[in-house]
Amino acid sequence: MGLPQTRKGGIAPSAAGEIGRRSRTADAVLIGPGMVDRTATCGLVLKLLRQLDGKVVLDAEALACASVDRRAIAAAKAELALTPHAGEMAQMLAEPISGIERDRAGTALRAARTLRAVVALKGAETFIAAPGGRLLCNRDAGNAGLGTSGSGDTLSGIVVGLAARGADLLKSAAWAVFLHGRAGDILARKVGPLGYLARELLAEIPREMARLSRRG
Repeated sequence: MGLPQTRKGGIAPSAAGEIGRRSRTADAVLIGPGMVDRTATCGLVLKLLRQLDGKVVLDAEALACASVDRRAIAAAKAELALTPHAGEMAQMLAEPISGIERDRAGTALRAARTLRAVVALKGAETFIAAPGGRLLCNRDAGNAGLGTSGSGDTLSGIVVGLAARGADLLKSAAWAVFLHGRAGDILARKVGPLGYLARELLAEIPREMARLSRRG
């Protein structure tokens, strides 16, 4: 749908009303991937968080709004999941990236409590934390090829897809991280450890879900 845009090509904050109205019929909403103009994106996200309820996933440019107004994130009516890498987390918490990397598990838990959101801190080991203190870690799936451009956007799409199917956000994030990693491992065997593309990951997800379902 056409929306008003800024001079930098971003979606203008004035579009929040229209997006909010259309989102009322959605089971889950993802905001951030592909968006540009950080200032406009932050304004749009903060407006939307006053309107949206249900399940909302924030990724990419939308994560920057946590550094602008953390209280608005924590006070959102919606259930939130955030999927930052270490650099984005450093910006969100206004902390040096070296500190984030030294204690990734603790940082994920702290961010989840502060922002009252499920947080998946992406990396070689991805930590998924819930506001109540539960912490999960993926060490069993994934490889360096997942660092390809767009891979994180694909992950957030899997999170919101599973959430739309009915899973809660902690389960959605945990399964998305694992399935995303498994898809990368399959492509590493087919293509090579480096060189596969983010768009190739998605085709592996339904097959891997079916395989895991057959295994019980």
